[in-house]
Amino acid sequence: MTPSAQWRPLLTEDMAQVDRIAALIHAGLPERPAVLAEKRALAPATCLKLVLAEKTVGYGLAHPWMLADIPPLDGFLTALPPSPDCLYVHDVAILSEARGQQAAARYIAGLTAQARSRGIGHLACVSVYGTVGLWSGLGFAVQNDPGLRDKLASYGESARYMTAEV
Repeated sequence: MTPSAQWRPLLTEDMAQVDRIAALIHAGLPERPAVLAEKRALAPATCLKLVLAEKTVGYGLAHPWMLADIPPLDGFLTALPPSPDCLYVHDVAILSEARGQQAAARYIAGLTAQARSRGIGHLACVSVYGTVGLWSGLGFAVQNDPGLRDKLASYGESARYMTAEV
């Protein structure tokens, strides 16, 4: 039986692997290592690594945020909002060898449980690379807010803002 990949806490020393995976999966949407590291530092409970056979094969970065407010791509957050109304899923990146195991669904289920325990009613994300179908399958729906067009532009032409109730 093939072992399944497991979500584990993302530690400071894991960030080089996150940067390596991000460079492979998001070559068209690069972000500085310090920007990704800041997300982990601000929200360690919602930033995880995916491990298969003791190798990091993916990561998920999420943090408390505000609905209809998209953090700029490759921009520092500086601080988290004092009264967030969503967990913002910044990125879920999984290498091909770990796909097909429902890892993204398990990550989102964990975030949903965390949001509920914190009294947060929504998850939010920006779908890139035409992945609206994947996110829809995880319970997200596209929000067509004209006020978000400028913020979505940095995420590419196919970017769509999506939310899910928890």
